Amino acid sequence: MANIFPRGSNILPIKLVVCVLVLANAVSLGMWYYFTPKYTRVGYQPAQPVPFPHDVHVAQLGMDCRYCHSFVEVAAHSNIPTTQVCMNCHTQVQRDNPKLAPIRDSWATGKPMEWVQIHKTSDFVYFNHSAHVNRGVSCVSCHGKVNEMAVVYHDKPHSMDWCLNCHRDPAGALRPLNQITNLNWKPEDEDVKKFVATFGLPPGKDAHDFSNSTVKLTQEDIGSTLRDKWHINPPDKNCAGCHR
Repeated sequence: MANIFPRGSNILPIKLVVCVLVLANAVSLGMWYYFTPKYTRVGYQPAQPVPFPHDVHVAQLGMDCRYCHSFVEVAAHSNIPTTQVCMNCHTQVQRDNPKLAPIRDSWATGKPMEWVQIHKTSDFVYFNHSAHVNRGVSCVSCHGKVNEMAVVYHDKPHSMDWCLNCHRDPAGALRPLNQITNLNWKPEDEDVKKFVATFGLPPGKDAHDFSNSTVKLTQEDIGSTLRDKWHINPPDKNCAGCHR
């Protein structure tokens, strides 16, 4: 009796098993890479040509983020500080410190410092710094407690899912504009009477809810009030909002 199936069909099950294993491994490797800090850059902490301890400059000396990153309120992209910004202080302060030799050389030659950029948005993503900063999103929401970092590192994933979570519930990240660069700000620190007089009562609350002087505002109170006051409605379903 002639064979119904060709001889080559005997190894078909083996081929199927191999294909399934290859596919499973490919999926596993993809998940391992694209859904871990290695891909999202969390923890990335490169060495810089000159050490710049943010904890000293910000926490101890009280410098505002905008002194060095001066474009965040007015431009789509933030800026890495120029040599002149550094030398505004270091022509007088620690002017002979050997660690600052590359800064002095840059100042003398006019050659820009080659800082290593830590936070960098992909080319296919549109992100406007000024739009976020001018609508109550603090530096700490995206960059973490930089004021406590001796060496700056990538603190947040900046993945699409991470961005969308904020776009779907922006109230969790909003604060008054005068607290944008105060990375130690807490909702309970906000003066209740002053906040209500400026922005109004939080949605669903009335004056009686805040008649007790011990009552504090929550992040939800502040965020939802600012969201409604400023008509904040970030795109979370339209791809063109971020991919242009």
